[in-house]
Amino acid sequence: MATNLSNPSVPAAAVLGLLLAVGLGAAGGFVAKGVHDAKAADRYVTVRGLSEREERANLVMWPIVFGATGDELGALQAKLDGSASKIASFLQARQFTAEEWTLGAPRITDLEAQSYSSANRPAHRYTGEATITLRSLSVGAVMDAMKHSGELVRDGVALVNNYGATYLYTELERIKPEMIAAATKDARRAAEQFANDSGSRVGSIRSAQQGYFTIEDRDAFSPEFKKIRVVTTVEYFLED
Repeated sequence: MATNLSNPSVPAAAVLGLLLAVGLGAAGGFVAKGVHDAKAADRYVTVRGLSEREERANLVMWPIVFGATGDELGALQAKLDGSASKIASFLQARQFTAEEWTLGAPRITDLEAQSYSSANRPAHRYTGEATITLRSLSVGAVMDAMKHSGELVRDGVALVNNYGATYLYTELERIKPEMIAAATKDARRAAEQFANDSGSRVGSIRSAQQGYFTIEDRDAFSPEFKKIRVVTTVEYFLED
């Protein structure tokens, strides 16, 4: 059968078929690229980086608790006032200023209100305690004063409830950028080691999360030294 070349529908159909083939080929290419990109997006490694350093505490709080006994409240308060004055002189002699310490309210106990047998009745009716809290940035000077606190006892101050000092580190903002950078570098090294072992290379960061900073005593015997620690979690893309 002879083909009718004068029929305009024949070349239109051919063109349509050609365009359809080209479109399907392009679509296939896009699908293949999408599959490749999806697989690439699925290839990542999660690593953690650690930064740790030791710093000396820069703030110390030392509660100096002292007491007295008596049968009259006025006399009892006079004894507490005398001890407070001696403690103030002790601190001033070590170059601490009056702004560095505070005197708390006295705590008075009426022992007659307690249940005691006649054989165990206390010698005095009242006991009282008060606290002078020293808060200072001169950590070394406070530690030295604590070593010489026996001088207060020799001077007649009845020290009670020796709670020791509390040491704090308050300059975290100063060292935080350096520690975060160090933790991130540590995470990158871990990712590179993983990539080398798997025959890949480290790409860009997929996500990153900074952990919490922790500040702890270096050990139980030297609380004036603090161990500061932060862990970052980073996800890196892996590339061929």
